[in-house]
Amino acid sequence: MLFPTPPAPKPQPTVARLKLVEAIADIPALAWDACAGAANPFVSHAFLHAMEASGSVSSRTGWVPRHLVAEDTAGRIVGCVPLYLKGHSWGEYVFDHAWADAFQRAGGSYYPKLQAAVPFTPVPGPRLLVAPDAPGETRQRLAEGLAEVADRLGLSSVHVTFAEDADIDALVAAGFLVRHGYQFHWHNRGYGHFDDFLNDLASRKRKALRKEREAVAASGLTLRTLVGGQIEPRHWDAFYDFYLATVDKRWGSAYLTRPFFDQIAETLAEKVVLMVAEEAGGTPVAGALNLRGADTLYGRNWGAVVDVPFLHFELCYYRALDYAIAEGLPKVEAGAQGEHKLQRGYVPVRTRSAHWIGNPSFRRAVAGFLDKERPAVAEQMAELLPLSPFKRGNDGLDSSGG
Repeated sequence: MLFPTPPAPKPQPTVARLKLVEAIADIPALAWDACAGAANPFVSHAFLHAMEASGSVSSRTGWVPRHLVAEDTAGRIVGCVPLYLKGHSWGEYVFDHAWADAFQRAGGSYYPKLQAAVPFTPVPGPRLLVAPDAPGETRQRLAEGLAEVADRLGLSSVHVTFAEDADIDALVAAGFLVRHGYQFHWHNRGYGHFDDFLNDLASRKRKALRKEREAVAASGLTLRTLVGGQIEPRHWDAFYDFYLATVDKRWGSAYLTRPFFDQIAETLAEKVVLMVAEEAGGTPVAGALNLRGADTLYGRNWGAVVDVPFLHFELCYYRALDYAIAEGLPKVEAGAQGEHKLQRGYVPVRTRSAHWIGNPSFRRAVAGFLDKERPAVAEQMAELLPLSPFKRGNDGLDSSGG
């Protein structure tokens, strides 16, 4: 009996080339989002395009797009990295000002540098974006490509901030150094109502949170949670004023422009959640902006033009918990810093960033610093956890430990 010769296996596609793209508008949205996935709105084409199209990300603000794109042998986009050329270290939330100062005092040029991040947004998530059917080496090639680009352009460094574990592993293999930090996140343990969450707290802490909510309820303000199309232009006008007022108080820079909010309202639609406080007559006086992901509500910007005790906590934290519980979301992530979040049920969760340093001597110095910083960060987290408001033996983390 004769058996036909099996056909030769088709060659598997590989990463054929990497390229830099100077505007996300030049990358098809479907191709980008196939790599980014749908879980995290901050790495979506719509969000990053709104940043650029509104002028929030530009040479004016010192964030110049240089997105890294990987194509396979068929010319198909299989990976990408939101990447920016920067002449400063503002808007990153993983602070390397001391590194820049030391390098420049030694005669080097720290800037410009490359930053793989979501601009102005300390939100953890994917940074090496890889399509589900991409060649197996795509993530590693993106990691290596970041270092290759910096080396070819003569840049001091590349910084990949708030990255996920799979990205960190690839970046370490490509010679990046790892830096640890932490944020405060809230975990939904199957609560059916806010009171269920309160019942997990120690009695004294539970009473304190109730009193804060009661004080805001007695203030005479009307509190509303608006989603997608419920948010009117007047709300965005007011919220932009709140945003500017917050920037002024903190002596910061107003990176985000007014058109940015119109664009995310249009393109992200029901993923946009705005908590608003209104005076009698419906005039907004405070607001907190959130974006909804697949399993997380991300709290971002806040501002107010009134001084009402505990209003910040109510809009930014408690109403976010109300929304997450009602929608069955497992987590609320309320941004960087702020140990006051700990008393409101948000517990410390480790974050990681990766840093490629070109100069060998400077790399050794940074590596030595990070070797000392990592255990110090772990110690800080361990010291904070017992200060949470949860009953003894209940750390407030989800089953995976946060």
